Amino acid sequence: MEQISVSPVMVGRGRESEFLHAALARAAAGEPRAVLVGGEAGIGKTRLVEEFLHGVAAPAVAAVGGCLEVGAEGLPYGPLATALRRLHSELGPAFEEAAAGMEGHLARLLPEFGEADAGPNDEFGRARLFDHTARLVERLAEDRTLVLVVEDLHWSDRSTRDLLAYLIRTLHRARVLVVATYRSDDLHRRHPLRPYLAELERLRTVRRIDLERFGPAETAAQLAGILGTPTPDRVLVDRIHRRAEGNPFFVEQLAAAQREGCTVGIPDSLRDILLVRVETLPDEAQQVLRLAAEGGTRVEHDLLAAVLDDPEEALIEALRTAVGAGVLRPDTDGDGYCFRHALVREAVSDDLLPGERHRINRRFAAVLAAEPGLVRGEALDARLADYWYHAHEPDRALPTALDAALQAHRRNAFAEQLRMLERVLELWDEVPETVRSTPVRPHDRAETYPSCGCAGDRHEQDCAGLQLVDVLAEAVVAARRSGDWDRAIGLVKQALARLDEDTDPARAAWFRVQLAKTCGHLERPDGGEIQYAYRLVSGLGPSAVQAEVLAMDAAQGMLGNPGREHMAVAEQAADIARRVGADAVEQHARITLAGLYGEFGEPDRAIALLRDAIDRARELGTADVLCRGLNNLSCMLQSLGRSEEALECSREGLQVAGSTGLLGTAGGCLTGNLVEALTALGRCAEAAATLDSWEYGPPLDPYHEFLDRLRGELRFLAGDLDRAAELNRRARAADLARQPQNVLPSAMLAVRIHTRQGRPLDARAELLAVLDIELTAGHEALLLPLLAHGAGAEADSRGLPAADLGRPVVLRRIAETAARLDPLVPLHRAWARLLDGELARARGEDPREHWAAAIAELRPVGLPGPLALALLRAAESAAAAGGRDEARALLKEAADTARASGDRFLQEEAAHLAERARLTAESTSGRRADEPAADEPALGLTPRERDVLRLLTLGRTNRQIAEELYISPKTASVHVSNILAKLGVSGRGEAAAVAHRLRLFEAENAV
Repeated sequence: MEQISVSPVMVGRGRESEFLHAALARAAAGEPRAVLVGGEAGIGKTRLVEEFLHGVAAPAVAAVGGCLEVGAEGLPYGPLATALRRLHSELGPAFEEAAAGMEGHLARLLPEFGEADAGPNDEFGRARLFDHTARLVERLAEDRTLVLVVEDLHWSDRSTRDLLAYLIRTLHRARVLVVATYRSDDLHRRHPLRPYLAELERLRTVRRIDLERFGPAETAAQLAGILGTPTPDRVLVDRIHRRAEGNPFFVEQLAAAQREGCTVGIPDSLRDILLVRVETLPDEAQQVLRLAAEGGTRVEHDLLAAVLDDPEEALIEALRTAVGAGVLRPDTDGDGYCFRHALVREAVSDDLLPGERHRINRRFAAVLAAEPGLVRGEALDARLADYWYHAHEPDRALPTALDAALQAHRRNAFAEQLRMLERVLELWDEVPETVRSTPVRPHDRAETYPSCGCAGDRHEQDCAGLQLVDVLAEAVVAARRSGDWDRAIGLVKQALARLDEDTDPARAAWFRVQLAKTCGHLERPDGGEIQYAYRLVSGLGPSAVQAEVLAMDAAQGMLGNPGREHMAVAEQAADIARRVGADAVEQHARITLAGLYGEFGEPDRAIALLRDAIDRARELGTADVLCRGLNNLSCMLQSLGRSEEALECSREGLQVAGSTGLLGTAGGCLTGNLVEALTALGRCAEAAATLDSWEYGPPLDPYHEFLDRLRGELRFLAGDLDRAAELNRRARAADLARQPQNVLPSAMLAVRIHTRQGRPLDARAELLAVLDIELTAGHEALLLPLLAHGAGAEADSRGLPAADLGRPVVLRRIAETAARLDPLVPLHRAWARLLDGELARARGEDPREHWAAAIAELRPVGLPGPLALALLRAAESAAAAGGRDEARALLKEAADTARASGDRFLQEEAAHLAERARLTAESTSGRRADEPAADEPALGLTPRERDVLRLLTLGRTNRQIAEELYISPKTASVHVSNILAKLGVSGRGEAAAVAHRLRLFEAENAV
């Protein structure tokens, strides 16, 4: 079976599609329009027009004609003749009627009309042909809107362009839309279409739109369509997007090659397409392109001139030709050149013979080594490393790669640093010992990595030389900082296989710590690496590695199930780090210690310590420590209800991570913290936009389950419960570590989804599963809201026999768990009062004092979500107690606060309560609450009886009806009896059947 390589759905181009449809609407109103659609080859011009034409419906009619590349220019009038011929075929007699009296002249355009008239073949005859063509189009457009499409205008002949311009200029009132497409990259400096387009754009009725390349999200959507999967692999998306540079056609070709098992290089079919334009150029220009392809993604003019070593005039002419053909373009700095598309450069490079490629790179390396000023200083080492590597000169490639890695490290370009170190590892066995023993020490670039493996103060003879394990250490850190976690694990395992733990325990322990760090980020079990590392260094005396081992042990405890013993470990780690001068490790340990203070009920002390550690990290310039400190501080502030402060910390952390190359390691978590704060503040649209912008950030982001859960929460607030449940399931499936900070929020979201879906037993099961987990620390910020929502689910399901069974046990377990918690800050106390209220509601007790206490705690906090819930519950209780004025005031504030929170369900609940309790003069449908709609049969029922009948059709008991309508069960029973009598039925089931048959409440029950 043939597999598609084209996405079956249109990707992106929403703005452009809207523009075309708006132009069609103007044309249909008698305002002719012309739209010029430009873009490089493969950008999707034809697909856009095709999708647009699919939406052109009768009485509009469309016809397409394409220009053909025949010699220097296309066939005269070819595309317009094709379009008119298609109109003739579709319209038949109507077309012939419109052409009546002009057949002789139109026969010059359409031979189907017979012999052309005997008029002169001069400029006057040409003018008559143009005029008759315009009159034909006008007549055809009298009874319909006409869409004329001319494709590939860059291949058009002069006659076609003149006739098209004539039509655009002269059709003033006709219902005509002209759409013309052209390749912008084919328009060299002297191309005749350039002045033609400029002239047309001066007309009021002409607009031009340029199609841009796809961004990562659009490339992902395109690949999803091609591969038939809703979520294509992010690594694949990143690789194809990087190579295709957002060109949809190239994406299709690379995706097809990927599916056929070709993951490197360029497919032959695509290479042929890419090289067509190159092979039409003169030999001199092709030679310059071959040099430029090996020069790099950007090659400086002076460097190219030095390598070519030809007269300057010859180089300028060759470059002018290549630029004019759209193969090269001047770079943004104006002092060099780059290929218009990276795949063209790749194709030119692949087309070189092996010896030819080596020779060119050797020439580049020699010239640059002799004249280093030919390139920018920061690029020198990397360029030399690349040239010597591709010249197959390992003795020179390895040292320059080490230099380039150092430069990349100093610029926080960790992915580039890793690439260069990988090259060193590749070349290691190809160079002599004299080159490998160069005294280059990587320990300053590998955090706490021991500068040598010697015991005590005695050093071996080869201690100062570079060893392979040193390169591996630096590569591990570079991989981790760039977010390439799996590669970091591979490098660690490679190093551990080479080390003897008995003779080099400190280095072995260091690599074990790296393995634990990496597995922690990937939420994989590390197999007890920290404990193993501690055994290796416990007898060596104080060291940076020992301090880091202890700090990691405390950090793992904090994220798992913290105990007070972890506080002692963190303090010991900070003390050792201080004594041995491991400043970064000391601050890491203090950050962990602050987190433990927060877990054990000392939030003020925790925040003070965190802020001090952050200030020290700023002074030290340790970006990874600073990012972690800001991340943890934002989490803590958010858990305390201080969302505005959490927002600022998250933003500062993202700025630091972005400026220091750490987005791949810290960016996902900081983005999640930012989204949590925005959501808590009710800024849901901004939160969703933040997530969308991050979705195609670093492809190996280890926090995707955190971000998926946040996406689920936003869909939950928007009322899209199915999508919210799907995202939460996906997040939970990816959560391998099962840390409380992930488990509890996901369980709470699941409880809330099940509750709103009317599935109380599923909500109960989610809650009980969490209550079975043993948690040593309080976790008040996460547990109290979860318990409150769980108790709320129990309260909502009172009266349902299946849910009533077992409820006392569940309520007792909720209360027992809550009794172990110690709410110290206003937000936690408010959730505790909400929990008390929900427990009272579930037991049938009066919860009003609990709602009032919760509201009093929440007002100063400023978070609309829990406040809206508390106000709504208070309004319900006030209405049930007969306090209508109080209920009305509370309900108005609840509705306003629910809107501010972005919670659609709470907004609807407020509206329903207003109708049920008759607390507003207007119902949600815009009429008085006591009036039936004009088209609804009254059946002799009072408004209150209609309310009762609506609930009766939903299967409610008299007690449940009484609770929902805030009346007594006896009054509900009386209403039911009256309804049965008025409808002339004998039972509740028959009454419900009458209501269903007459569709009295269909719209309401569908909500």
